[in-house]
Amino acid sequence: MILHFKRLLPAAALLVALNTSAQTKLYVPVNLQATYTKGTRTVTGEPGKNYWQNRADYNIKIDFNPQTRLLNGTVDIDYINNSPDTLKQIYFKLYPNLYKKGVSRVSEVKAEDQSDGVQIKNLSINQQNQDANQWRIDGTNMIVKIPALLPSQHIKFSINYSYILNKGSHIRTGQVDSGAFFIAYFFPRVAVYDDIDGWNKYPYRGSEEFYNDFCHFNAEITVPGDYEVWATGSLKNAAEVYNPKIIERLSAAGKSDNITDMITEADQKAADITTKGTSHTWKFEADTVTDLVFATSNHYVWKASSLVVDPITHRRTRVDAVFNPDHKDYLPVVDHARKTVEAMSYTFPKWPYPYPHETVFDGLDQMEYPMMVNDNPLEKENDEIELTDHEIFHTMFPFYMGVNETKYGWMDEGWATIGEWTISPIIDNKIFDDYGIEAVEKSAGTEEDVPIMTLTPGLTGIAGFTDSYPKPGMGYLFVKDMLGDALFTKALHYYIAQWHGKHPMPYDFFNCMNTGAGINMNWFWKAWFFDNGVPDQGITSVVNKQNNYTVTITNIGTKPVPVDLTIYYKDGSTKIIHQSVAVWKDGGKTYLVKFSDAKPIAKFTLGAGYDPDANKKDNVWVLK
Repeated sequence: MILHFKRLLPAAALLVALNTSAQTKLYVPVNLQATYTKGTRTVTGEPGKNYWQNRADYNIKIDFNPQTRLLNGTVDIDYINNSPDTLKQIYFKLYPNLYKKGVSRVSEVKAEDQSDGVQIKNLSINQQNQDANQWRIDGTNMIVKIPALLPSQHIKFSINYSYILNKGSHIRTGQVDSGAFFIAYFFPRVAVYDDIDGWNKYPYRGSEEFYNDFCHFNAEITVPGDYEVWATGSLKNAAEVYNPKIIERLSAAGKSDNITDMITEADQKAADITTKGTSHTWKFEADTVTDLVFATSNHYVWKASSLVVDPITHRRTRVDAVFNPDHKDYLPVVDHARKTVEAMSYTFPKWPYPYPHETVFDGLDQMEYPMMVNDNPLEKENDEIELTDHEIFHTMFPFYMGVNETKYGWMDEGWATIGEWTISPIIDNKIFDDYGIEAVEKSAGTEEDVPIMTLTPGLTGIAGFTDSYPKPGMGYLFVKDMLGDALFTKALHYYIAQWHGKHPMPYDFFNCMNTGAGINMNWFWKAWFFDNGVPDQGITSVVNKQNNYTVTITNIGTKPVPVDLTIYYKDGSTKIIHQSVAVWKDGGKTYLVKFSDAKPIAKFTLGAGYDPDANKKDNVWVLK
């Protein structure tokens, strides 16, 4: 999402193991240290020999009435316990209960959008109907008592339920207009049970995001006959719901680099899109994804294109833009989305796009889902580009890399931020995207400015933004600059290869990057992600001896940032001298920039676009 504003190893031995070169030590909380003892994770970053994660097969059948916004559904779940523990209760997530009257939340829900929440009409376990006293609903959590579920055993649930979709108070889901809806988090799902916390008991309050297991989904979505549906996964029954000409266009779009007009305004006016029938059931399937969402409309247009994302296998990904034709600013979205997928596959992170399609839907939010994006229209094209690439970049984090957004928002939002910074200028080279830099500078050192490693639910004020988005984004960017593109890509690919389809924690990331690069970077991880402090550099002296210059850069603060010294010559020309954050690796407080230059110099300035500085008054030195 994008925002506008048993027995442990002795701690000392563990820390030595984590820091084999006896360099900076990272503090590891005891519950995370326990994962090394249990062998589920390793101090070098890879999953341990005892790593496990649970999963489920979901079969979802829903009927959605656009007039009443009533969603009736049945979800059948086959859940397997891959953990070494015996489970006696199962936690479910009922995310629509964010809109339930009386529920604790931090996002505003207007009175007219508050509802009775999810109504559980029937719940069965292994085909045995359960009395309502077998489950308890607490906000967005539902706890269900079950017969003891031993390791490696399956359990089957069938839940019949309903709720009213919100019309307003749009928090990632709801009615867009009278004939368009983006419907997310619409079915009861089993919460994550992992090797760190056991059950993910954090409630959904509207601000923090999500944590779900990688599962298999089959969904049957019934809507009126004049509505079309787009969703996570592949449409399995296109011939049952689309007219032949749409089928032909769909096939063509999946093979062509060109943009195909899949559904036009003329098609909508002629009602010549779907097969005959008062209603249609749209069937989708997705494997090894963390969620399934859908959108539906009776008047949107659809543009599509595709591209080869894997040059070895020649696998293609289709990219869609589905939007209200009145929103002319949405016309270039399909092109920008396609360029984002291309840049992700070939430039950054330079990993083949992992899914068969990416659909950008014209909604009322700025939120990512597996294979789907719910983006509001924007007046300025720069804003639209930055929003589009930010949300699509989330495909890698958290959907391909199953991070716990609820606890560690920076493990996905920080990546989407550096993705936005990197890809926006690829789409339009006139863009310099400084998203969040000013907020970091203004809040640095205040009471609200806490370390990035602070758990996301504990963030308050501006830190809810800066610690999730620009601060980690800058951290990743500084490491990329320090290692160079080739070594950074090697290290990042090592992390992705080890943890895609799994649930990495922060130390898995830090340790994988160290291992993948072959360099212990704990000094930087500690300074930037763990410690308090302020980024603040200054020019403290300039000495010129016969055109041999020594410029002293002092690291006044404690947060390392790169050195970017711009030389302004009297003839109007400029030159930049750049050094990465590595100049502060050994803890020194000053760095001397030495050079010879016979051209008359007017002044020096310190800092570049992504170098935050809490006090810029000492960043300019004018020569007399």
